[in-house]
Parts: sequence; structure tokens; C-alpha cells
Amino acid sequence: MYMTSVWRIFFSVCAIVAVCATPLLAGTVTGTVEVTGVRGVARNSGVALWLMPKNGVIPADRHPGAARMVQHHKQFQPHVLAIQVGTAVDFPNLDPIFHNAFSNIDGQPFDVGLYPPGTSRRVVFHKTGIVRVFCNIHESMNAVIVVEDTPWLAVSNERGGYTMTDVPPGEYTLHVFYERANRQTLDSLVRNLEVGEGRTAIPLIQISATGYIAAPHKNKYGRDYPPEDQNGSYGAKP
Repeated sequence: MYMTSVWRIFFSVCAIVAVCATPLLAGTVTGTVEVTGVRGVARNSGVALWLMPKNGVIPADRHPGAARMVQHHKQFQPHVLAIQVGTAVDFPNLDPIFHNAFSNIDGQPFDVGLYPPGTSRRVVFHKTGIVRVFCNIHESMNAVIVVEDTPWLAVSNERGGYTMTDVPPGEYTLHVFYERANRQTLDSLVRNLEVGEGRTAIPLIQISATGYIAAPHKNKYGRDYPPEDQNGSYGAKP
């Protein structure tokens, strides 16, 4: 009888230890954003969102990888990219003309230089911030790279949907960036949330872009853009 009780206690303790040792399953965070004050089918796309853990702990196995921002049809694709600090971004030139991606406003400045069709350049982003990307040849080309010290980032699609996967259960702060929204609007969208196992749905986030005015920019030399030649390649150097 005594031995039977001992064995029961032993197995009960083992069961408790096993349950406590079982790691919590990572969750998935989903939601939708709605942008007002902007016309167009894809008006809800291009909103960057990211989670910062309240305890400041980033899993050691979540290493930054690589991403791509393609130059095609005189556009940067995607227009908005959200990456973790330390990520390498490739800038392939898929156009039949030269390009020169650069940034000298906010975030991490860079300049990959002039390079021909069918080639690519790479930049590793070591600094957090909002990186405004331009082409030194084509004034209309612009993009945004959001660099944050977290692996849980997402960019909304045309319908405003977004998803962040493999998020460990815990308490987080949700941040939002949209290039047409002012700082006051973005600050008002910051919220705290608790992520559990399975799916965590965030209520609809509405963002106002009313009053947005696109600011003109200079080329990488700080001067007005020179005229393009007939085939859209490199114009006269300043």
C-alpha cells in the first residue's frame, strides 16, 4: 500500500513537470487596416505593422534574413518593405535601363551607385528607422523600408489584411506606420495587446491620410533632377 502511494506521487509529480516543461505554442496575429482620405483600389495596402515584446526579449533563433526590392517598370516593388534590423535587401534592376537606388532622408543613408539592367546591389540595414528610398535617375520612383528590432512585422495587402506568424505568447506593443499619416495619427494607433496560442485577432485599425501632401525631393547631390534622355536612362549629370 505504501509503495503504491509512493508511485502515485511519483507519477503525479512527473506529470506536473512534463506539463510545465511543455513550451507554449507560438501564435498568429491577424487584422485589417482601413485607410481613409485616399482614393484607389489599393488604398489599404502599404501599411507597416510590428510587434515589440514588453519584456524586450527577441528569440535567439529569429535571425534576420534577406529581402528584395525590385526595380521594374520604373517602380520599386514592393513600395513598402518591413524588415528586421540586420536584414540584407537586394535591389535587382529588371528594367532595360540604368537605375541608382539611394536614401539620404531619415533611417540609414545608402547609395548603391549607378548599375545596368540585369544586375543587382545589396544593402544591409543595421539601424532602425524609416528609410525613404529614391532613384537618382527617375524622380517619380520612391519607396519606404521600415527597419525595426523585431522579427514580427507585416505590411497590409490591397484589402488591408496582414498576418504575423510564430509570435510567442506574451504581452506586446503594436506599432503602425503609414507614409501618408502624420506623427500624431501614428502615435494614436499604438496599442498594447496580449498574444496567446493560436490566432489573435486585432480589431479594425482605421488610419486617416486626410491632408497629406507629397513633399518634393532632390537627387542624391541635393539638386533638382536632370532631364531624362529619350529611353529613360541616365540624364545629364549635375
